[in-house]
Amino acid sequence: MKAFFQDQRTSRFLTKFFTYLFLLALSVVILYPILITASSAFKPGNIAAFSLEWADDWTLNNFTRLFNETLYLDWYKNTLIIATFTMILQVTIVTFAGYTYSRYRFKGRKNSLVFFLIIQMVPTMAALTAFYVLAMLLGALDHYWFLTLIYIGGGIPMNTWLMKGYFDTVPRDLDESAKLDGAGHFRIFGQIILPLVRPMIAVQALWAFMGPFGDFLLAKFLLRTPENLTIAVGLQSFISNPQQQKVALFAAGAILAALPICLLFFFLQKNFVSGLTAGGTKG
Repeated sequence: MKAFFQDQRTSRFLTKFFTYLFLLALSVVILYPILITASSAFKPGNIAAFSLEWADDWTLNNFTRLFNETLYLDWYKNTLIIATFTMILQVTIVTFAGYTYSRYRFKGRKNSLVFFLIIQMVPTMAALTAFYVLAMLLGALDHYWFLTLIYIGGGIPMNTWLMKGYFDTVPRDLDESAKLDGAGHFRIFGQIILPLVRPMIAVQALWAFMGPFGDFLLAKFLLRTPENLTIAVGLQSFISNPQQQKVALFAAGAILAALPICLLFFFLQKNFVSGLTAGGTKG
C-alpha cells in the first residue's frame, strides 16, 4: 500500500513537472518575438535587423515618425473599419445561421452544410483571380468595402459549422419549456438560447476582428493606392526593400496594431466563462 501511494505521488510530480516545463517552453516561444519587436520599436535611429538588445536610451521617436512621416494613421483607420464591420456582420450572420441549422429541419439543410465544407476546402490563393475579376466587374477594386465582404463571406462556412455544433450542445428541453410558457421563436432565441452560447459568440467576434489585422495576401491583391492599404500591407512596405529597411518603424507599428486586439480580448474574456452558467431548465 505504501509503495502504491509513493507511485501515485511520483506520477503526480512528473505530470506537474512536464506540464510546467511545457508551459515554460511555450512561454519562451511566444514571448521571444514580442520582446524582439518591443526592443526594436524603442531603439533610437534606423536599424537594419531585429535584435533582442535593450538600448540604454529608449525613445518614442519611432512612434512620432510613424504618425508624421508615413500613412500609418490611414492604414490604422482602414483596418479598424474593415475589422469592425467584419466582426459585427459575420458574427450576426453566423449566429443566426448556426441556430437555424441546429434547431430547424428544412429542405436542402444537409446539402447546404456539405456545400459549406466543400467551399472551405478551396484555398484563398485559388480564388484570388476570381476575386480580382469580380472586383473589376463591380468597380470595387481598391475599395475596402469589397474586401470586407470577402472577409465576411469567407468566414461564414466553417464558423457556421462551429456555431451549429455549439448550439447542438444546448439542451432542447429549454426550447420546449419556453414554448409551454408561451414564448415565441425570437424570444426563445434572444432570451434563453443566446446567453448560453455567449462564449462561442465571443470567440467568433475575436477571430473575425483579428482576421483583417493579420491578412496580407487579399489586401495586397485588391488594394492599390497607399491611402487605402491596411496595416499588414502598409507595414510590409517598410521592410520590402532590402536596401532601405525600416525595422524600427515596422516594430513600432506592429505594437500599436496589437492594441485593439488586446483590448477586445480583455473586453470579451468574461463572456468565455459567464455564458456557460447563464440560464437553466425550468423545473
